[in-house]
Amino acid sequence: MKKIINQPSDVVNEMLQGMATAHPELLERFSDSQVIHRKADTPDVVGIVSGGGSGHEPSHAGFVGEGMLSAAVCGEVFTSPTPDQILTAIKASDNGKGVFLVIKNYTGDVMNFEMAQELAEAEGIETSSIVVNDDIAIEDSTFTAGKRGVAGTVLMHKIIGYYAKEGKNLDELTEIANKVNDNLNTIGLALTAATVPEVGKPGFDIEDDAFEYGIGIHGEPGYKREKIKPAKEMAKELVSQLKATYNWEAGDSFVVLVNSMGGTPLMELYIFWNDVQQLLADEGIDVKWVKVGELMTSIEMQGLSLTLLKVEDNEWVDALKAPVDVLAW
Repeated sequence: MKKIINQPSDVVNEMLQGMATAHPELLERFSDSQVIHRKADTPDVVGIVSGGGSGHEPSHAGFVGEGMLSAAVCGEVFTSPTPDQILTAIKASDNGKGVFLVIKNYTGDVMNFEMAQELAEAEGIETSSIVVNDDIAIEDSTFTAGKRGVAGTVLMHKIIGYYAKEGKNLDELTEIANKVNDNLNTIGLALTAATVPEVGKPGFDIEDDAFEYGIGIHGEPGYKREKIKPAKEMAKELVSQLKATYNWEAGDSFVVLVNSMGGTPLMELYIFWNDVQQLLADEGIDVKWVKVGELMTSIEMQGLSLTLLKVEDNEWVDALKAPVDVLAW
């Protein structure tokens, strides 16, 4: 294992400290916690909290700030944060209007966030939540009951953050989040595995000339392994899976996210998007907005994911385009 770290057990602590000290005007780290909070006062609106295991940077702390998250809870690498850490983030984000939680569908995350909600409610803080389950590759994989929550979670952060800033209440945010979740789907692929620092070796074995469709962000298995092939063939497979899920028609409107899993450079992401956009054009799909970049990673995994959000409300596009003050959008 070759990584630029000190002790593997100190990775998350030192990362969070470095993030906070590099951006003191924007972020603060609560002492003795793994919570990153927006430095500015929480406005008189619903607070938005998300989080999960570390190793997916810039998710989730990179999206803390005006217009997106009030706070992010950062568990150990690929490990859910604890209920007390989540409660710390909830209490810090409440300004009397309650707190909305964006949770990825992993068993540990769901359990611990729900426990934190119960603790918050006992202290008089109103909460609501959405469990994002956008990964269409497989169901009931390692870590998960049902579909996994992956890169589409970032689009949820952005849209819900926009509506919270606009003054929507908890009930309204819950309704919007459910509609977004129903129209949000992702599928990915991996060329290499990630190495968790405290494990010291890749999470799975994959041949040098192979890649796997449908891999999860913690290295969970996908649904098919093949020999390496041109980007346009990979794009065709992922688009065909999304087409089958949506059963779309010509003229349907979507937004698109092409996301790096951590080790895939922008050069390759843009090549992949170039192939995807041609496939979508051939289908008569109206692409309203596109984002290409590194938003929900799996440490240094080489690979990518393709997220589509069917636009049921044009204001969702406005929400995605709205300016924010965060590190990573």
